[in-house]
Amino acid sequence: MSRELLVTGGAGFIGSNFVHHLVARTDARVTVLDKLTYAGNPASLAGMPEDRVRLAQGDIADAALVEELVAPMTGEDDAIVHYAAESHNDNSLSDPSPFLQTNLIGTYTLLEAARRHGTRLHHISTDEVYGDLELDDPERFTEATPYNPSSPYSSTKAGSDLLVRAWVRSFGVRATISNCSNNYGPRQHVEKFIPRQITNVIDGVRPRLYGAGLNVRDWIHADDHSSAVLTILERGALGETYLIGADGEQNNKQVVEMILRLMGEDPDAYDHVVDRPGHDLRYAIDPTRMRTELGWEPAYRDFESGLAATIDWYRGNEAWWRPQKAATEAKYATTGH
Repeated sequence: MSRELLVTGGAGFIGSNFVHHLVARTDARVTVLDKLTYAGNPASLAGMPEDRVRLAQGDIADAALVEELVAPMTGEDDAIVHYAAESHNDNSLSDPSPFLQTNLIGTYTLLEAARRHGTRLHHISTDEVYGDLELDDPERFTEATPYNPSSPYSSTKAGSDLLVRAWVRSFGVRATISNCSNNYGPRQHVEKFIPRQITNVIDGVRPRLYGAGLNVRDWIHADDHSSAVLTILERGALGETYLIGADGEQNNKQVVEMILRLMGEDPDAYDHVVDRPGHDLRYAIDPTRMRTELGWEPAYRDFESGLAATIDWYRGNEAWWRPQKAATEAKYATTGH
């Protein structure tokens, strides 16, 4: 009998990538639970075999719905893989309330279902819970780095991580956590940094860069994130936290200039705008434990080749991203960004 997985947020960017990864590499049957807010897109699951993937539209904070979906998961290897989250920093600064509801109450609701039924749960989190590093700091985030979140988004993700740890210790829930660096790749909403710049260039619009563009992010292709999560499900130790990264540090200026160059434009053809409040300076993940203990390695070691493949995807899939574009740019226009 094949494994049953409940993937929350599975119509979003990294969640849908994980569903594609599962279908291609395992015999698991997948139920996607997604609220289908602006960031969830059923088109991201197009072409999935109907006998292996089904979509349930709903809220992870809906306890009755979560109970209905988790109760039948009785196999030892069945699991909840929890991607669903409000995740855009700019949105959390405008209105923090959805972040508390989804990231905290939603995670609590899933934990309680996992507790009732003894179901394995893997919780997807972010490196942003650790705050930021100085540009010249030789250290990187590790599993032992203290939490120091700086935005409503990262604070609620930190809170959700702590809930998982508490439910493991207090109630014996079988859970693991992974904190991942910034993802890029196909099917990412155009409000996010890399797809926004790519689609702006496609539309003949000059990219915009917060401040001096020196903020550093540790980029990982979504395919590598998916392979790492599957590795944790199969070989990770219960109760443990793993950091997922691909040694992909680039500052935002470098990324914009690389996008312009790869798209045949002048690398200087972008504009600087006022920086975002509380903009973290640098993130950097130390993924040593994933590699030494679990034997995981990223496939996309070269950020430029992964970025080129991502550009090709957005060029070839305008029907997927075009419906989101106008509303996204209208919202940014109200902030001058």
